[in-house]
Amino acid sequence: MPIQTLTVFGPSYYLVAFDRDGRERADDPHGVGGSMSARVLDEATRLAPTDVFLLAHGWKGDVPGAVEQYDRWISAMLHLRADRDEFEQRPGGFRPVWVGLHWPSQPWGNEDLGGTSVAQAFRPALHQFVDEWAERLGDSPEIRAALEVIGREAAVARFRPHLSLSLRDAYRALDEALGLGADGLAAPPGGDREPFDPDVALAAEAEFDGRGVREGADILGPLRQLSFWTMKKRARVVGEGGMHEFVRALQDALTGHGLRVHLMGHSFGAIIASAIVGGPGGSSGLPGPVHSLVLVQGAMSLWSFAGRIPIAPEKSGYFHRVVESACVAGPIVTTRSRHDTALGRFYPIAAGVARDMTVGVDEYPRYGALGAFGARGLDAGVVDQPMLGVEGSYDFLPGTVHNLEASEVIRDGGGLSGAHSDVFDPELAHAVLQASQLRPQTGLQTHAACTG
Repeated sequence: MPIQTLTVFGPSYYLVAFDRDGRERADDPHGVGGSMSARVLDEATRLAPTDVFLLAHGWKGDVPGAVEQYDRWISAMLHLRADRDEFEQRPGGFRPVWVGLHWPSQPWGNEDLGGTSVAQAFRPALHQFVDEWAERLGDSPEIRAALEVIGREAAVARFRPHLSLSLRDAYRALDEALGLGADGLAAPPGGDREPFDPDVALAAEAEFDGRGVREGADILGPLRQLSFWTMKKRARVVGEGGMHEFVRALQDALTGHGLRVHLMGHSFGAIIASAIVGGPGGSSGLPGPVHSLVLVQGAMSLWSFAGRIPIAPEKSGYFHRVVESACVAGPIVTTRSRHDTALGRFYPIAAGVARDMTVGVDEYPRYGALGAFGARGLDAGVVDQPMLGVEGSYDFLPGTVHNLEASEVIRDGGGLSGAHSDVFDPELAHAVLQASQLRPQTGLQTHAACTG
């Protein structure tokens, strides 16, 4: 299933899959030799495309889920005839290559690239509980030992007003075994949180779901919060690893062809897209700048691109060099929506600051998500504007961050996530294409950090 065909339009796109450590997967169910990335490079060299679009899904995206998302995103963009006509009228025309990047981020999901197995629902048997969460978080003796305690106690009583001593110790041991770090605002994604406190996490869970601690909070809530930060760290590791190397090889192979590379990421996929551009450590970039970067409801810090974080002036956001070193020749576009409760409410709770929602400058919280507040803390080059309809024309600027207020578009959804996954509207597709239409200024000067 790595090569997908859109039945409405006919063009194919490539699905390039990576494991949790950022290594490309080689389990091609069709038995075709060579890696999928190598096949993409061969095809791109043969076609000499004008544009390559790389798409990164977010949390809870198994292989079938990723395919469904990419089908819908690409179809939504290709449905916009006026935007396609504008592309095709450019000198050299429009010969796109579409690539969906997959990473393992689905609990109990289907990771079979052949697409034949069925995702298994959670079953309460202790060994299955431990196996499934160990597969998701990392399979080590320390992680398994903590999960056994958590699963055993959850089987006895799932909702409680407080944690037992053994459960509290198990959560602390699990946090240590995961090696996430808790280094505050400027830390890499996954470690940009407060020190983990299982009791605070339980209270935050009760506040989030509206039950109240006296009524009893879900004792698996702290486990979900640790999983949230594990997936956030994984997105950075995968983006900085094999995905970054894939895009680097793509640019190297097509040097001199006038190739334009565009990245779009949703949710934790916004971390992946940013990490691909920034490279390992956020400071070893690609052979040249990419041409657009669109971060849809980004589950990453609102300070990610800040050269100086206002509430911690001695610190910079982890991805600040992406902006400062001109690693994006065109615009960086973010979306935010007040209907996204996953980011508006759960994100700061997961950071361990359930009661710290108003701390910050200009009403921005200490731990807030990009998809709730836009990119903040940049001294210049930031434009706040509404998301337009499909007939609207954006005045996107090169090297500038554009925060799109998308609450009138990204608004549908239910449950605790709200509208977090309402990201298939034509208005959003139009914004992505408009961002990639911009012709960057000639003679763009990039810093060594972006051309590593």
